[in-house]
Amino acid sequence: MDIHLLTIDAALAQVSSNRDGLTSPEAVARLARDKTRVHKSGGGPWRLLVNQFRSPLVILLLVAMVISSFLGDKMDVVIVSTVVLMSTLLGFWQEYRAANAVAALLAVIQAKATVLRDGRTMDLPADQIVSGDVVMLSAGDTIPGDGLLIESKDLFVDESALTGESYPAEKKVGAVAENARQSERFNAVFEGTHVVSGTARVLVVHTGAETEFGAISERLRLRAPETDFERGLRRFGEMLIKVTLVFVIAIFGINVFFHRPVLESFLFALALAVGMTPELLPAIVSITLARGAKRMAEDQVIVRRLSAIENFGSMNVLCSDKTGTLTEGRVKLLGAYDAQGSASELVRLQAVLNATFESGFTNPIDAALRAETGLDLSAFSKSDEVPYDFIRKRLSVVVEHADSARRHVMVTKGAFANVLAVCTQVSTSKGDQPMAEFHADLLQRFADYSNAGHRVLGVANRDVTDDPVINKDDEQDMTFTGFLLFDDPPKAGAAEAIQELRQLGVDFKVITGDNRLMAQRLGTQMGIARPDVLTGEELHKMNDAALINRVSEVDIFAETEPNQKERILIALRKAGHVVGYLGDGINDASALHAADVGISVEGAVDVAKEAADIVLLRHDLGVLARGVRNGRITFANTLKYIFITTSANFGNMFSMAGASLFLPFLPLLPKQILLNNFLSDLPALTIATDNVDPEQVLKPRRWDQKFIRRFMVAFGLVSSVFDYLTFGALLLMLRASEAQFQTGWFIESLMTELFIVMVIRTHRSIFKSQPGRILTIATLVVAGSTIVLPYTAIGTMFGLVPLPWYFMVTLVSITALYLLTSEVVKRVMFAKLEQAAAPH
Repeated sequence: MDIHLLTIDAALAQVSSNRDGLTSPEAVARLARDKTRVHKSGGGPWRLLVNQFRSPLVILLLVAMVISSFLGDKMDVVIVSTVVLMSTLLGFWQEYRAANAVAALLAVIQAKATVLRDGRTMDLPADQIVSGDVVMLSAGDTIPGDGLLIESKDLFVDESALTGESYPAEKKVGAVAENARQSERFNAVFEGTHVVSGTARVLVVHTGAETEFGAISERLRLRAPETDFERGLRRFGEMLIKVTLVFVIAIFGINVFFHRPVLESFLFALALAVGMTPELLPAIVSITLARGAKRMAEDQVIVRRLSAIENFGSMNVLCSDKTGTLTEGRVKLLGAYDAQGSASELVRLQAVLNATFESGFTNPIDAALRAETGLDLSAFSKSDEVPYDFIRKRLSVVVEHADSARRHVMVTKGAFANVLAVCTQVSTSKGDQPMAEFHADLLQRFADYSNAGHRVLGVANRDVTDDPVINKDDEQDMTFTGFLLFDDPPKAGAAEAIQELRQLGVDFKVITGDNRLMAQRLGTQMGIARPDVLTGEELHKMNDAALINRVSEVDIFAETEPNQKERILIALRKAGHVVGYLGDGINDASALHAADVGISVEGAVDVAKEAADIVLLRHDLGVLARGVRNGRITFANTLKYIFITTSANFGNMFSMAGASLFLPFLPLLPKQILLNNFLSDLPALTIATDNVDPEQVLKPRRWDQKFIRRFMVAFGLVSSVFDYLTFGALLLMLRASEAQFQTGWFIESLMTELFIVMVIRTHRSIFKSQPGRILTIATLVVAGSTIVLPYTAIGTMFGLVPLPWYFMVTLVSITALYLLTSEVVKRVMFAKLEQAAAPH
């Protein structure tokens, strides 16, 4: 039976539990039993292995090998199949290691849940929650399983992941119609959703694959929208494959036209297609990103979504919430003052009562109030509560005093403007007075406090003795009691960190719910001399087009609501920026989703951490600048493989097409093409360890498809010219035989592909930029093996023959001349790129 149709007692009986939850031994036993059916995304190593064979070219080549084994040289079939499998397994192993490394990092920041075990509450990783557990929910919690409400108080849950409904759904205990839709099941909560406001006690009935989340897992596991880098990478791969296929089909047609063996020509074309396709690109990207994630983890930065590293490097605008991110988040109460500006013990008492009895999410302000000493609260008890939410920006608690009158008073505290909005009277030394007489004075006092750098809240009260059960609508006709002043100083080093980001080409903007005066002062402290401030009210009056035109100029967005934060980020992206957002609260979740790269901190609420792409393990804004540099290093190293692939592949396609027109034999045997491809990939797998020149991390870089195409044509033509020079030298000068020609071009094409990385890995001169040690060693080892290979038994198996010494001298000379020419072309290409990227 569906959860929402069960009574509480029936649900408890179904899962063999009670209102106080499970015992620890029973929970452990259930967890062991449930592990076989826990829903996981990803698919594990088998899926990674299968993914290596997704290329239709690889599948077609293996099928052709099976056919040719019945028609031709079985030894060649074994050799070619072995090389293909080795390349595939190499890609699998590297991706598998990268995935494991990332999984280990993600385990550091797993979500927690508050659960009743052995009759007491404890915090456990969310994936350890089992059927029968009783979970305590409050604002910011992610719900760890499908469950039935046992108790609730003003509970609102964001179920947009399941229902698509953007407004939070109200949840309460009660019976639901049998045919109720998902959005109408108000007595149940579901895995993958999160609490916006209120509190609840929930009996977990289903976990893992048995949840609603698990039942529609295929829909929910759809990839997140492509990032700028992912989109460019996909388009590049598609472009290269299309060009390769056109050339390969042409080469096959030419060979058949000249009456060469059809099967041999077909295998040659297939091998060429496999060799020219950047089949290791996914593995290279995974390895590079995983290494970037590990490098960032050393700075206490955990990457939840690997593609965010590239976005981190491309980011040119960083937006941030204020409390806990730019400020210390350790709030201290400076004073409690009445409406006339005098210190007031009554205001302090009411504020402490409100904070002490509230049961919502933990926050620094209530923690500061609870720390107040010298107040005797023993005579007070709590009767009811309306939890804080980010629309009202108020928290109300009904307290009862144990005197003969047994009066019930509703005490409300919150943002000054929001508290003032529900007040009709003001408490003064002469008793309660009409608000109209004091409104202007209160606003001025608030402005003075804010300009002095204080965070200011308002306190109000109302006698509710006649009806002490309250809801949001009861927050009206209240009496304004006074002000609370707090100190939340900027983080040490925050201004310096922001200045460092600016030096890296990243603009900084503050988005906060605090008032404009305080936000403006904070902006000044962060190094913004004359901050341009836009308030939430002004923002509300602007249409999207106007906001897009204005958003780049604004430094501080103050008095904003959560949905406005999201709107600001979307406007920045539409204005052409790559945007990061740093936040740690419930009201930051939508903004974190909307940003190109969402950044949160370890102490953030679960929903903020899960919405973020990157989580900072320590509250140090200095790691952001280092994270940006690491992102740019990762981006640069990924592009190196792109440049290698384009420079070698495009030239080889031209060369193969031309050679097929005038040679009476195949320029390379299929097995030689595949061996060449395999050997050249070995150093490429170490690119993630390469050094990156300092100037390449000084400013944001984005995917430039046009430049890559120009690069491919320019370096492809250079490569092809030297291939033809090699052909001429081998045929006309050295009078090479068929086997010598194939061996000579095998060596030259592999050597040029190995050493071109040393040229294009840097914008500097090849002699002024030191490559990474592992890349250098791998390149030299494979280059040495290439020269020695024709003189070995393995070389003989691949149809390679020993070459006279003057052949080797000629090939080495051509390779050196090729690298020199490539160095000149590189300087011209990168100079144009830098000129295009420079501000005009």
